[in-house]
Amino acid sequence: MMHDTSVLDDPVGRSLRGPHACFARRLGQAATYLPEVTTFSVVPADANTSAWDDLAELLGPGELADVFSCPATPPSGWEPVFRLEGRQMIWCGTGRFDHPPARPGTEVVELGAGDVPEMLDLVARTQPGPFWPRTRELGIYLGIRDNGTLVAMAGERLRPPGWSEISAVCTAPEARGQGHAARVVHALVERITARDERPFLHVAETNTGAIDLYTRWGFETRKPVTFRGFRTP
Repeated sequence: MMHDTSVLDDPVGRSLRGPHACFARRLGQAATYLPEVTTFSVVPADANTSAWDDLAELLGPGELADVFSCPATPPSGWEPVFRLEGRQMIWCGTGRFDHPPARPGTEVVELGAGDVPEMLDLVARTQPGPFWPRTRELGIYLGIRDNGTLVAMAGERLRPPGWSEISAVCTAPEARGQGHAARVVHALVERITARDERPFLHVAETNTGAIDLYTRWGFETRKPVTFRGFRTP
C-alpha cells in the first residue's frame, strides 16, 4: 500500500471521514468526536464564519473546541484556551528499539474495557496528553503490568486512511528506566505495519527527551504543528 502523507495534513478530518466515521458527529461544515471518546473537532482549513457557527452549535455554548492542528482561526467571541507548539513524526523503519527482554510477569498485553479505570489513573499521573473514558475504543491499546499493576501503556488514536497514530505513551514514575515504553511502542509498530499501515505520532516541541527517543526508534519529523483549543461562545 502507498502511504499518502497528504492525509496527515488533516488527521482529525480524515479520521472522522474514514475509519472513525462511527464516532463522528457532524453539522454542516463541522465535525467532532462523540463525547468521552475525544474532544477533537475540525472545520475546513479555510473555514468561514458559517463553519464556526456549525461547530458552535454542534458542541454547545461554553464547550471546548480542540481543533488539534487545524490552521483555521475562529471569529471573535471564541475564547482561546491553549496553544502548544509541536511536531508530527512518521515512522520510517530505520531506527532500533533497544529495550531489554521482559522480566517474567511484565509482558505486553492488550488492554480492554475493564482496564479503563487503571488507564485513566495512569494518564492522570503521567500526563501524556488527552485521554478520555472511551478513547481506547479508537484502536488497539497495549500495556505492561508489574505485579498486577498497570505501569505502562500506549495505543492508537487518529486513523487517517493508511496511517495509525501512536498516542498515550506513558510509564508510571516508579517503573521508568526499564524499557517499558520502547516495548509497548515496538509492539504497536509491529501490529500497525502488519496491517500494511504506517505509524505516526505527535509530540510537544518542549518534550525533547521523547523526541530523541522517537528518533532513535525510527521516527522522523514530517512537519511542525500548532495545537490549539478554544471555548465556544
